[in-house]
Amino acid sequence: MAEAPRQLPLSLPIDAAHGRDDYVVTAANRAAFDLVTADRWPADVLLLIGPEGAGKTHLAAVFAEAAGARTVAASDLSRHDPLALAADAIVVEDAGEGVDERALFHLLNAVRQRGGRCLVTARRPPAEWRIELADLASRLRAATPVELGQPDDRLLEAVVAKLFADRQTTVDPAVVGYLARRMERSFTYAGHLVAELDREALAAKSPITRALAGSVLARGFGAEPELPGLDGGASAENNPS
Repeated sequence: MAEAPRQLPLSLPIDAAHGRDDYVVTAANRAAFDLVTADRWPADVLLLIGPEGAGKTHLAAVFAEAAGARTVAASDLSRHDPLALAADAIVVEDAGEGVDERALFHLLNAVRQRGGRCLVTARRPPAEWRIELADLASRLRAATPVELGQPDDRLLEAVVAKLFADRQTTVDPAVVGYLARRMERSFTYAGHLVAELDREALAAKSPITRALAGSVLARGFGAEPELPGLDGGASAENNPS
């Protein structure tokens, strides 16, 4: 029997939602969310630490929207005048080893002089950056650190469901739960997995089923053993609300 023709999927822009209402809060990220979104911080600088794919950019965007903050990549700091860049609220994204230390130090001082707040995101704490500028090291030690770990099951399910919704793709909650329990615990990984499943479903002109999910996991993402209670249309245990 001839194989059914596959449709060539198009690369269309995805309307990803990064607002406060789109940020799913569970036990895994509640402490970070509550602190970042608080009206007042313990210090004028807050360090949001977490591995790639932990959701730092989304949480930083939530803060930026609420506080009217400007966002700048740490790698671009040397291109700006710190006094002109400083604001009542600012986000410095993806800081770490190799950042222009003097530019960051002068920016933090300028924000303090304005009585503002600066949210700095990084994959590792400053103690691991090998900072050479003693004044910057001192300023960062005085900052308030908060960590984002890898997502728990409920958070992963909610994120996967959101990623499908961003693509206007309807998927059974049982399939979402199936994916969340077998995939790598990373938001970045979730994005790649959802994109691949969406491409496969479009190409095959079929819905995203558990069979398709298992095939994609096994082929390119590494499948884990079957879990009980997920056969044939069973409801996901932690259906995200």
